[in-house]
Amino acid sequence: MSKPIDVRESDPRELTPRIKQLLTETLELARKNVGKINDPKAQALFETTAEVLGGLKKAYEHYEKQAEGAWKAAGASSAH
Repeated sequence: MSKPIDVRESDPRELTPRIKQLLTETLELARKNVGKINDPKAQALFETTAEVLGGLKKAYEHYEKQAEGAWKAAGASSAH
């Protein structure tokens, strides 16, 4: 297991790049090993893992860029 990361609790932006890196590493590990496994259920599990982590990584990217309405500062208007 990775060692804890010291960050200021008041600024989650210090932690999001590290979490995104861990998601990427795990996603790549799952994808890389799908073809090495003969069990179809395990293959499906690993592929699903990669897909879910990819979506979560994208959410972190949107948070960092404040690209989604849900991540914008409170009180900011969004065009919908």
